[in-house]
Amino acid sequence: MTRSQSGDPALSRRSAAALVAVLCGVAALIGVVAPSGPDPRPAPTTLSVAPPATPSPGYLHFASPQPTIPPTIPPTPVPQRPDYEWHEFYFTRAAYSGWRGWGRGGGSWAIDYPKSDRQFVTVLKRLTNLDAFDWENAVELDNPALRRFPFLYALEVGYMNLRDEEIEGLRDYLKAGGFLVIDDFWGSQEWAQFEYQMGLVFPNNPIIDLDLDHPVFNTFYDIDEILQVPAYGRYWSGRTHERDGYVPYVKGIEDHDGRLMVIINWNTDLGDAWEWAEQPDYPLQYSTFAFQMGVNMIVYAMSH
Repeated sequence: MTRSQSGDPALSRRSAAALVAVLCGVAALIGVVAPSGPDPRPAPTTLSVAPPATPSPGYLHFASPQPTIPPTIPPTPVPQRPDYEWHEFYFTRAAYSGWRGWGRGGGSWAIDYPKSDRQFVTVLKRLTNLDAFDWENAVELDNPALRRFPFLYALEVGYMNLRDEEIEGLRDYLKAGGFLVIDDFWGSQEWAQFEYQMGLVFPNNPIIDLDLDHPVFNTFYDIDEILQVPAYGRYWSGRTHERDGYVPYVKGIEDHDGRLMVIINWNTDLGDAWEWAEQPDYPLQYSTFAFQMGVNMIVYAMSH
């Protein structure tokens, strides 16, 4: 359950009603989710040849080093617009190297792309007064331009296999004040691969559990329950989980001063709720929670 930032029950009801009205009206907004102007060029395909890591038994500790693996194939550079319009916020997606090359127009990093990104920004602009760029914005981890964007979103990280340049780029980005949101990966095997990759980025920063009293859960909406958001269509099969990811978690990685650098949404799929919120058969409770979590994470990233 969620409630508005104010403790006033009347304000809470109005805030919830406003969000529901926005979500119910998303279908009518799909035609205007892309603004006028040239359409972004297709995203690149990311390829790699490395196998996944073996699951770590404890899940909350960095996995032991992998055996030697063939080097990954660097991702094709993401086409960039020649001149960015100035905006306060860009929904930026991490284009990373991986060992599995699938996704719309790219590798595993491009799942739900670009519809999920565009549709989320459309709703974000109606829930807040944030001046947000309307288009998708995918940036490689070793691209120096990454530092222009304080918010970074990555998903399907169970198939991530970063090159040395990407490890260094992501580490420098986060140490400089960047904020990384992880989403849409499930179960112990994908956790082990992600855990190993983050151990390369920050070998001395443990992954921790985030309690519901952490500021990220009340920066805009007050969230007092973590829901497992299912992929579109899975709910109607009678379950919300995938593989052995039965319980949803929100975890994080902090720097040595206690600043949250990475928020990890494990065993849940916020991005699918953003992408399919306009579908009448997608349960409103999940899309509402996914948008509220998304707004909170962005406001936290922009204010910390």
